[in-house]
Amino acid sequence: MPYVKKNQRDKLRTMATPTCAGDLNFKFTTQAIVYLENNGLSYHTINDVLGALEGAKLEFYRRVAIPYENSKIQENGDVYPVEFTEKKSNGSLDG
Repeated sequence: MPYVKKNQRDKLRTMATPTCAGDLNFKFTTQAIVYLENNGLSYHTINDVLGALEGAKLEFYRRVAIPYENSKIQENGDVYPVEFTEKKSNGSLDG
């Protein structure tokens, strides 16, 4: 959560690049708050923020996490049996 000490908040607000996960969370949170302040608190703006965060999360996962994990599978070998990770010709896992 973005609950950092009050004496650190101004520094974090002006910091261009977060240096740890807590700082990154704080930056995400403060940007969401600015969006809400500029657009008003409503279901629509809450949904905007959640949608943007979810979209960014999914794109980060797709573009960064998956390639990283795939490289580690190649490097270290897979934990999952092939029958769970490769689709059969009919598109299902069970034949």
